[in-house]
Amino acid sequence: MNTRDLVLIALFAAIVVVLGLIPPITLGFIPVPITAQSMGVMLAGCIIGARRAALSFLLFILLVAIGLPVLSGGRGGLAIFAGPSGGFILGWAVAAYVTGLIAERAIRPGISEGRQFIGFFVASVVGGILVLYAIGVPWLSFVTGTPFLAAAGGSLAFIPGDLLKAAIATLAARAVYAGYPLLPARA
Repeated sequence: MNTRDLVLIALFAAIVVVLGLIPPITLGFIPVPITAQSMGVMLAGCIIGARRAALSFLLFILLVAIGLPVLSGGRGGLAIFAGPSGGFILGWAVAAYVTGLIAERAIRPGISEGRQFIGFFVASVVGGILVLYAIGVPWLSFVTGTPFLAAAGGSLAFIPGDLLKAAIATLAARAVYAGYPLLPARA
């Protein structure tokens, strides 16, 4: 790991903190708020790759654990991990890794712009939505005592916003990749 990697890891942890400044939107039927921070998973994975994205989220999770108010709504501390959002927050590192892994395999120099857009979007949806929900929804169900299918059904309200986040992350990742590619090349 070189200095550039450390800077990118810290930069994307900081970007997620900044995304937390956008106030959360709470829904009455599910205790997990809508935040812009989940878009950071998609951005980090698609722009800096699997390993660095996962490390940036591990750094961010460490900041939350030591009590810094870096989560949306100014929240932080160990108690967050025991709450309904805990599975989603802990899942961010895994989701960022999977997003980055898919992006690294899908995006190569010389492929068309259209295929790059598709690759970034698929990486964002699979890693940033499917993997994140696969970790967060069972945790939500367990912590709240809600049946799994009810928790999964309530989480469907987040899908339109998450698809919009995936589209934004796709556009940003493609713009960065075109001007200053940071995504590690995979064979």
